[in-house]
Amino acid sequence: MAGLQTDRYTIRPLSAQTWEAFAALCERNNGAGMGGCWCCWFHEATVSERETEIRACGGNEQYKHQRVLDGRAHAALVFDGDEAVGWCEYGPPDELPGVYHAKELAESGDPLPDYRFTCLFVDRRHRKQGVATAAVRGALDLVAQAGGGVVESYPRDTPGQKVSASFLYNGVRSTFERAGFVYVRPKGTKNCVMRLTVAAA
Repeated sequence: MAGLQTDRYTIRPLSAQTWEAFAALCERNNGAGMGGCWCCWFHEATVSERETEIRACGGNEQYKHQRVLDGRAHAALVFDGDEAVGWCEYGPPDELPGVYHAKELAESGDPLPDYRFTCLFVDRRHRKQGVATAAVRGALDLVAQAGGGVVESYPRDTPGQKVSASFLYNGVRSTFERAGFVYVRPKGTKNCVMRLTVAAA
């Protein structure tokens, strides 16, 4: 299965073909944080909508799997050999409407981006080894392959503070700065809006 190659990792898109590796990563990490989320949190606009859809599917894993099969869930998966060790979730706003502070974003008057990067996750055994950076760069490459566009992300912006990984669902500002993102504005009290325009591959 071909994918973008970095110095150490291979990047592959989340798909029916990579689902088993994604599922194994979630299972090794108790459902990948946020109460066993399986990276479902941002797919619905409200908590009640999400809970209704997840119950209808039989649980988070089944809900996420169905979205992947339907082509309504995207992520850049980071592989170390045959094992997935992290990801960056991305997609258009209508695929990922449930961002935190959505009202604040809407009231800013800024146009919607073409893509949102909403979740960065790294296997607990592989943290601080460049996986998050590889995931962001991999997602940018997949966006370029899909035609490019304006990408927006909402990382933590608390330099110098020690923060539990469970609260860094969208990574930290410095990770996105290294990838070329530009700071736009604060979001809430601890995160910020960052943007990057990606050219078509």
